[in-house]
Amino acid sequence: MARKLVTVQKIVELTPIPGADRIEVASILGWHCVVKKDDFKVDDWCVFYEIDSFLPVKDEYSFLEHYRKKLVDGSEGYRLKTIRLRGQISQGLAMPLSVIPAGLAFDKVEGYDLTSDLGVLKYERPIPANLRGLMKGSFPSFIPKTDETRVQVLQAVLTRYKGVKCYVSEKIDGTSVTYYLKEGEFGVCSRNIDLLETEDNVYWKIARQYDIEAKLKSVGGNIAIQGEIFGLGIQGNPLKQISLQVNFFNVFYIDDYKYLDYVPFVQFMADMALPIVPVLTTTFELIDDVPKLVELSKDKSIINKKFDREGIVIRPLVEQVDMAMASGFGNGRLSFKSINPEYLLIND
Repeated sequence: MARKLVTVQKIVELTPIPGADRIEVASILGWHCVVKKDDFKVDDWCVFYEIDSFLPVKDEYSFLEHYRKKLVDGSEGYRLKTIRLRGQISQGLAMPLSVIPAGLAFDKVEGYDLTSDLGVLKYERPIPANLRGLMKGSFPSFIPKTDETRVQVLQAVLTRYKGVKCYVSEKIDGTSVTYYLKEGEFGVCSRNIDLLETEDNVYWKIARQYDIEAKLKSVGGNIAIQGEIFGLGIQGNPLKQISLQVNFFNVFYIDDYKYLDYVPFVQFMADMALPIVPVLTTTFELIDDVPKLVELSKDKSIINKKFDREGIVIRPLVEQVDMAMASGFGNGRLSFKSINPEYLLIND
């Protein structure tokens, strides 16, 4: 399911910024964004644009000219990203309901999706040549993609599962990969496509480097493993690694359409002699405090302690499926990310 980048929301709280006379901080869902003073009151309705939104070039967005970008296909728009204003981190954009075109029907309910109605797309980083590859087919429908939901939109879910025992792993800023074996056929996928093998393709290089095809065939059955490729030549190599590496975070049984729980996942990867993402703790009891979960994302990377980590991923030790998440936040798996805003300021 496509991410709801633009939704109808309420202003939850307004907080002054020390030393700032014209701006203040609006709390919307679990996000904090800077707004002009007196533009909103608490409980006012607004149109909220999340970070990663790519807004069309229109007069109502002209104040975002500094953030105008041109994509590879030549189209232009305004990219929303994490910024700092008067010392305050701001994530997202709040605008009055008047930004909605006259005649466009919408429901004044929290979470009403306006993304396509307002012509907003998700901003994607340009794909380097070494990550493009030749397309064999679309991403397999029998495997879920690896996108994680951001914690800021999950307040109700957090409250529902408060106290559930979870593990917390480091989120690595690289490129996601899926390797699968189905009916004896080995496949290699980037985030969105199934790839043909070519000599210079990073995803296939890692497959051969770690002997993944042979290892999956030694297990048998229909199975997929998913991880993050990072290091030299990937996303600017923010952790300054001298080689190309992969860390895995999922084992998925295709026939059962089910992920392995944490303990058997770790054992599976150990048996395969394949590395997993750094695990920070296995004794975390889920809390429903979004600001605290964002705060937990802020620390140095386990991989290279000289640099900030991108964030964390939180999952229950025993896999859970939540139908509310299935209807609005992906495939229904109880799994989410908390991204370090300080990291985004430097690397996004």
